[in-house]
Amino acid sequence: MRTTNDPKKAVVLLSGGLDSTTCLAICKEAGFAAYAISFQYGQRHAIELERAKQIAKDAQVVQHAIINLDLGGFGGSALTDRNLHVPKHESADQLGSEIPLTYVPARNTVFLSYALAWAEVLGALDIYIGVNALDYSGYPDCRPEYIRAFETMANLATKSGVEGHRLIIHAPLITWTKSEIIRKGLELGVDYSKTLSCYDPDSSGNPCKHCDSCLLRARGFEQNAMTDPAYR
Repeated sequence: MRTTNDPKKAVVLLSGGLDSTTCLAICKEAGFAAYAISFQYGQRHAIELERAKQIAKDAQVVQHAIINLDLGGFGGSALTDRNLHVPKHESADQLGSEIPLTYVPARNTVFLSYALAWAEVLGALDIYIGVNALDYSGYPDCRPEYIRAFETMANLATKSGVEGHRLIIHAPLITWTKSEIIRKGLELGVDYSKTLSCYDPDSSGNPCKHCDSCLLRARGFEQNAMTDPAYR
């Protein structure tokens, strides 16, 4: 467990996308020694992991762990099952309210559980995750009530929690619009040209511009009077 003389440690979930990269910058702004964790989970492409590696290096995190697991073995999501097509639209206004095919069953629960285990080993009492409940695709594990519930469980299920060392799940972006997230990231010097949010990029990492994530991201930059720097 951390002593008073040790630097504050935090585990940050880092996908290589816009939200998680902004979340990492916010964690560092708060004075934490950041430990980034990313996942090779059977997703459609590994390009985002290459971006995450570079982002972690540029941010000078203390350690970057990449965990291999296979959520693709279950299927059930267009992000892990190549037999399912990633939904595409012409405009963010066309996005519906139903949970889309890009939802990966229980993904954030699995990811946060790994982050929680690492946090206990590190003696860290803080976990950062870049989930968002406004400009997002309707995923149930991006809602404030989910984050609160996981935090409650984390403090019941761990040695540190039982011993009175309360762990906090930070979701600083959860009530922000995409444009607000981008504005904060720019204030903190985030280079969004290095991030990748697209669900279905080409082999060179160029975004498709038509999936939910691309459209929401593009609208966020437009609302900041900018063109997405990922569009080369």
